[in-house]
Amino acid sequence: MHNGQTIVSIDPVNPEPDIIARAGKILQKNGVVIFPAKCLYGIAANALDETAIEKVFQLKQRPLNNPVLVLIPNKTMLADLVTSISKQAYKLMDAFWPGNITLVFEGKKHISRRLTANTGKIGIRFPFHPVVKALVEYVNFPITGTSANLSGQKGCSHINQLSSSMIDQADLVLDAGRLKGGSGSTIVDVTTSPVAILREGEVSISQINKIMST
Repeated sequence: MHNGQTIVSIDPVNPEPDIIARAGKILQKNGVVIFPAKCLYGIAANALDETAIEKVFQLKQRPLNNPVLVLIPNKTMLADLVTSISKQAYKLMDAFWPGNITLVFEGKKHISRRLTANTGKIGIRFPFHPVVKALVEYVNFPITGTSANLSGQKGCSHINQLSSSMIDQADLVLDAGRLKGGSGSTIVDVTTSPVAILREGEVSISQINKIMST
């Protein structure tokens, strides 16, 4: 059984700085933290470290052909991760970031092949949720934001839904109570023109089309 120390309650609106620091230090040592986002729980690890990324794949029992999205603390960090940012991408970022839209870019050479699932493309989000925002600002490097569920299973909006093996393998679980659930972020590939909507989530296709047509 996992010990009680793994799961810590956190305030979803005003996350306690000491808990954020504890989680941040784990990420700096390439550990894994399960965290709350707006809709579902996610798995955070240092997105620039192969060992840390590997742990995420083990946790999710995830096939290697699925890319992993990355969360960043600010828009300026994008330049370190992607080869180019189109006008369309800027439009979408101005309209929806920070928030529930993941943009897929061409990743720079140093981005792990694991994150891009050998596609060379990387999904990036600038998050809005206070907990993950505080966490990514604390570490100031990109972290993984993939949903905390075993591959092929539904996302978890409550930590009771997490598999016990995931809790056992995580270094820390931040429990913010029940989240709103739903489909998570909308994913848009901005490497093509026009952009391609890969998954409709919190931001609707019509909202995106409206921004793209301005």
